[in-house]
Amino acid sequence: MGIRKTEDVKSSQPEKSKSPLQLAMRRFLRNRLAVAGIVIIIIMVSIAVFAPLLAQHDPRQSDLINVMQKPSGENWLGTDSSGRDNFSRLVYGSQVSLLIGFFAMLFTLAIGVVLGSLSGFYGGKVDSLIMRAADLMLIFPFLLLVLTVMAILDRVTIGIFITIIALTTWPNITRILRGTFLSLREKEYIIGARSIGCSDLRIIVKHFLPNAIGPIIVNATIMMATLIIIESGLSFIGFGIPQPTPTWGNMVTEARSLRVLTQHPEAWVPPGLAILLTVLAINFIGDGLRDAFDTKSNM
Repeated sequence: MGIRKTEDVKSSQPEKSKSPLQLAMRRFLRNRLAVAGIVIIIIMVSIAVFAPLLAQHDPRQSDLINVMQKPSGENWLGTDSSGRDNFSRLVYGSQVSLLIGFFAMLFTLAIGVVLGSLSGFYGGKVDSLIMRAADLMLIFPFLLLVLTVMAILDRVTIGIFITIIALTTWPNITRILRGTFLSLREKEYIIGARSIGCSDLRIIVKHFLPNAIGPIIVNATIMMATLIIIESGLSFIGFGIPQPTPTWGNMVTEARSLRVLTQHPEAWVPPGLAILLTVLAINFIGDGLRDAFDTKSNM
């Protein structure tokens, strides 16, 4: 019996020695939908990276002689209303759509982390100023605000589009991070760090942000999915990335024509499915990360 108990204790020791990050990773890998989401995203990223090898045609090149052609050996998904190859646009569109979603998320996250950290850490007038600015941004309808800015600009590039989206979507992540910081301000280790003379920047970087990494990562994934949908929606109504730049949203725009909608599903169904699968995959990953960083969940 004594030997058996000793073996049980030894077998349990590696479990206790695992770091919170390792435990979170194990919980994440047990989530089948989250793992499936990772696989889908890897496939999408691989398609974007190897687009020059997969596509046979220039996705921007028009051919007005071969407009709205049905799928064939030359054009696997047919052509659009300008004679551009749909398959090439689908493949290259993954580059632009994923690029916009990822970098718009990073830019928004950077603004939200900085403002949320300052607001939650200092409180008082700093908190009031930042929160009133966030409230002001939330008062205006998001779509109306974005459309107004887009209409003012003569030409919308990918960089300008990402900047506009980031500057109009930062309030939500700022509020989330502010709430997290406010809940940490009175923790004993924070008070201890202040008592030994740690600088504000060191306390934020070494103590606040590591404890807020869970909410930050979870909201970053959900935000990326939302931003991909925003790009697609704005492109569909003509205020996104201008043609002939290939994006999934620009391809779905073809469905505004009743003839294309009913007779040429190959022109808009594939990009629609690509958007659906990508957004679902990112949301699955976000749900998996949320459960993984939840310390109350089962090991």
